[in-house]
Amino acid sequence: MDINILLFDEFEPLDVFGPAEVFLHAEQFNVQYFTLSNKRAITSYRLPIVDLLSDEEIDTSGVLLIPGGPGTRLLVNDKNFIEKLKILIDKSTYCLSICTGSALLAMTTTLDHKRATSNKLAFNWVTSLNSKILWQRHARWTMDDKFYTSSGVSAGIDMSFAFLEHVTTRDFADNVAHDIEYVRIRDSQSDPFS
Repeated sequence: MDINILLFDEFEPLDVFGPAEVFLHAEQFNVQYFTLSNKRAITSYRLPIVDLLSDEEIDTSGVLLIPGGPGTRLLVNDKNFIEKLKILIDKSTYCLSICTGSALLAMTTTLDHKRATSNKLAFNWVTSLNSKILWQRHARWTMDDKFYTSSGVSAGIDMSFAFLEHVTTRDFADNVAHDIEYVRIRDSQSDPFS
């Protein structure tokens, strides 16, 4: 199964590379990084990431992973980006968002009438974008239909383990956590930052 990680200017690195670390330890996943623009992106800490795939070069039926970061504040107003993103979401088997990546999902309306969460420091801003979503203020992550959303930054790793457990087994996910020496928060409602 392909894990297609969407990159854009000013994405949060841990939103991307934390979950990527989880999925790279599972042989059944093919982790790919792509953009909807010019095959490059700059992290929120100004580190350039180059030679990325375009959305035409990925198998869109896999898992779409959308990070957050300061760049989401501009992209929520980019109608072309949001339209392309909605098409990708519709084609994907699963859609995972971390942190303020849920702001981008909110603008596509694909989360309407579904449970979702976001970064607690940006929660008021994100939730103001779409009142039709069943926002979960105290959740570390949520799962509703094909959508997984997580709270801020490191919560994306816990959500990734929950997803990994869902598509494999608990033992498999626990073994990956052991391999990367990560202590999971298993309770999706246990967010110490809410």
